[in-house]
Amino acid sequence: MEHLPDIEKTVVLEAPIQKVWRTVSTAEGIAVWFMPNDFKPVIGHEFHVQSPFGPSPCKVLEVDEPHRLSFSWDTDGWVVTFTLREMEDKTEFTMIHSGWKESEHILPKAGEKASVVRDKMNGGWEGIVRDRLRKAVEE
Repeated sequence: MEHLPDIEKTVVLEAPIQKVWRTVSTAEGIAVWFMPNDFKPVIGHEFHVQSPFGPSPCKVLEVDEPHRLSFSWDTDGWVVTFTLREMEDKTEFTMIHSGWKESEHILPKAGEKASVVRDKMNGGWEGIVRDRLRKAVEE
């Protein structure tokens, strides 16, 4: 069976790359636009994000300041990657949520099919990246 496609959101932010990096790579910054957490930008660091389903265990996989950061999210094989690209005084930010299984796979925490959860997450990431992250770095 086909795995579901990655969720990918790209936005151009009216902020310098270092400011965006601080907002997406520190516990305080991430809490402003995403969820409460105890993140540290250290490869191998294990942390939790406080999701609506309860605390999700995560682990930092990659840190390449100020261009790329990725971490595993929860226990179902998800990986979230942030990439930042400098554009003069702006920053192009891309979020990729990968590791989806086939659409009929039931995600235990949510108790729903992966396809249903992916649709919800896709809408959620849209607001998080386009509205909340933009607000956090531009205001």
